[in-house]
Amino acid sequence: MKYLSQLNSVITNYFTFWIIIFSAVAYFYPIYFADLRTLIVPTLGIIMFGMGVTLTTDDFKRVFLRPKDVGVGVVTQYTVMPFIGFVLAKMFGLDPLLAVGVVLVGSCPGGTSSNVMTYLARGDVAFSVTMTSVSTILAPIMLPFLMYTYAGEWINVPVLKLFISTVQIILLPVGLGVLLRILIKDKIKYVLPVLPSVSAAAIIFIVAVIVAANSASIASVGLLVAVIAIIHNTFGFLIGYRVARFFGMDVNRARAVSIEIGMQNSGLAVALANTYFGALAALPGAIFSVWMNISGSALAWWWRRSSNEDNL
Repeated sequence: MKYLSQLNSVITNYFTFWIIIFSAVAYFYPIYFADLRTLIVPTLGIIMFGMGVTLTTDDFKRVFLRPKDVGVGVVTQYTVMPFIGFVLAKMFGLDPLLAVGVVLVGSCPGGTSSNVMTYLARGDVAFSVTMTSVSTILAPIMLPFLMYTYAGEWINVPVLKLFISTVQIILLPVGLGVLLRILIKDKIKYVLPVLPSVSAAAIIFIVAVIVAANSASIASVGLLVAVIAIIHNTFGFLIGYRVARFFGMDVNRARAVSIEIGMQNSGLAVALANTYFGALAALPGAIFSVWMNISGSALAWWWRRSSNEDNL
């Protein structure tokens, strides 16, 4: 158990470091990862299953205890990020598949790593978990709708297929995770400690596979996509925080909203893009994943140094 705990710490505490290292390896030696694209969807399913196992009834009760705050966070999630993604794709005149990938990242729910970053930033973790849960549950409806609205300019969006895949990739694994927690009850304490490292390892793997599959494209468009990811992510943080403060949330809760909006479920974006639009469309999701964990870690460190100040 001691060694397992140490391994868990090494993976989770240095999560951003491992993403950068494996991305670099995948870029320079793509042969080791490029043929593993079929494993992206089941790997994401493992992540979402782990999320379901961590959820409790209290996470859902908070929706009714804080309906206004949760509503503000989720509405901001599904309005700001897809719109910014669309505007950036138009401004930079992206290739249609890259444009679709950028919009897809913006149309995804919040990522599970946002909960970890909120904890590190001394934000309201319970509130962050609730927002992630609600945006995830709404994803099968919102994601196809937003893709049809914004990405329809470049491609014929398979709305029904996106809906079905999002249910399969998101809701089913989360539901099974919740069911497992109900069934094993107190024994869940033996499982929970390893879930963060399993999810982190799964995200690292997904990013590496997509970087490997796009190693040739990265050389030509990687810098441009990285610039767009940085702008997209930064606006998510800024607008999320300011919207939360405008609606009267305290600093800790505003931090949770900011991180939740800025950090998307890029793994879902990668999986759906790879399935329906091709590897190039998955590139924005992979690069966004690398950047958001770097920026999220930096923001969390900054806020942790000044835990009660309004400084964004």
